[in-house]
Amino acid sequence: MNKLLMHICCAPCLIYPWEQSKDKFEILGFFYNPNIHPYVEYSRRKEILKQFVAGIQLEVIYSSEYEMEEFLRRVVNRESDRCRYCYELRFNRVIQEAEERGCDFWTTTLLVSPYQKNELIREVAETLSRGHPVRFYYQDWRPGYLEGRNKARALGLYLQPYCGCIYSEKERFLKKNLQFTLSGKVKS
Repeated sequence: MNKLLMHICCAPCLIYPWEQSKDKFEILGFFYNPNIHPYVEYSRRKEILKQFVAGIQLEVIYSSEYEMEEFLRRVVNRESDRCRYCYELRFNRVIQEAEERGCDFWTTTLLVSPYQKNELIREVAETLSRGHPVRFYYQDWRPGYLEGRNKARALGLYLQPYCGCIYSEKERFLKKNLQFTLSGKVKS
């Protein structure tokens, strides 16, 4: 059976991709998400993942680095294209880990979220994988997003309300707390 390194952003997003892949691959998980802000949120997602994978017997590697500064360096003054830089940062590290672990393929649970940029993920992943022995495994898992979320909810898992970066956190609060009237006045 081929070995697959699955980049994991969080436990809820792991559920559906893992269920769909566990009979096709020998899966090894990898948690590397330097974009997640604040650190309390990062730690919470990491701990929830540890609890969840203990129940499904999935081995997960947890990166010892929390490189939020590197994420910020890459996106500052490029905020409109921040997702590309975020994917590049994470996927380069995932490819490195996959090669070190002797994996045949790698993928990411980001492909389950309808809020992520699926085509950009695929483009960045395929471009970065060129010239490497480990290949990118693409699967559009978005049709199973709600199924995974419902299972996560039933298990009592924390369902985070934003992708993780400081910019998406800001957008979440602006959308939630500010409403514009037809006259253009801000109403809170």
